Amino acid sequence: MKTKHTAGADLKSVSINHRNVLALGQGTWNMGDSTTNRKTELDALRTGIDLGMTIIDTAEMYGNGRSELLVGEAIQGQRDKVFLISKVLPSNASRQGTIKACENSLKRLQTDYLDMYLLHWQWRYPFEETVEAMLQLRQEGKIRDWGVSNMDVAEMEEFYSIPGGNTCAANQVVYNLTRRGIEYDLIPWCRKNNIPVIAYSPVEQGRLLNNKLLSEIARRHNATPTQIALAWVIRNPGVIAIPKAASAKHVEENFKSLSIELTEEDLQQIDSIFPAPTRKMPLEML
Repeated sequence: MKTKHTAGADLKSVSINHRNVLALGQGTWNMGDSTTNRKTELDALRTGIDLGMTIIDTAEMYGNGRSELLVGEAIQGQRDKVFLISKVLPSNASRQGTIKACENSLKRLQTDYLDMYLLHWQWRYPFEETVEAMLQLRQEGKIRDWGVSNMDVAEMEEFYSIPGGNTCAANQVVYNLTRRGIEYDLIPWCRKNNIPVIAYSPVEQGRLLNNKLLSEIARRHNATPTQIALAWVIRNPGVIAIPKAASAKHVEENFKSLSIELTEEDLQQIDSIFPAPTRKMPLEML
């Protein structure tokens, strides 16, 4: 029998607009594309929910909706346990386009609301149109909160200058040991404005896992390099990591990172290999 956990004092949690969630969720990029892997992926998502990793992040772009279909199947019968996030493509982000895209996502996800709806990245539609759509969707009960993805400080300030734009409740950006640029100004800006940062690609799509230093630190903690990389990402308050895990075993490995406390020595060694930014850097995207 699986052990169920909830966000509590013993595990790292983050508040999203007064709702507490574990600082570790589940990403779904490239999930739902293979019928062969479907049962394994469903088991992975359900295992995460059982463990308390209730944030599930998807997008209409992922597999042209196939990821949303997978997630919709995975959460049947337990929708109320899940903090569900999806995203609108920038090409759909006009006022009416955003509303239509959200309604299509809700159909694929087999639910009548999203906990969070994000603008995936910036394109040609004015932010004002997207914000108006988000506010309408929220008023209609189709979303509880809205946010953005791949937005730097300048874009966040532009949102805040728009009527209602300061109700933005999250910013999802790439963040891991090799991509620390947001520490210079974006994380401080978000912290100042009480906006959680949702870190995608927190283990650099697996490319960090053969790093010698991470392996050494992992041995000291009786852990794995994956767990150390994730523990590092969520070491700061207000940061949530959403690694993809396509098997229950991988989900369980990720979950254990929530209880790892890196020491000052660990952090200093990591900084020596993966230095913090000393100047403004362009926002990276994957």
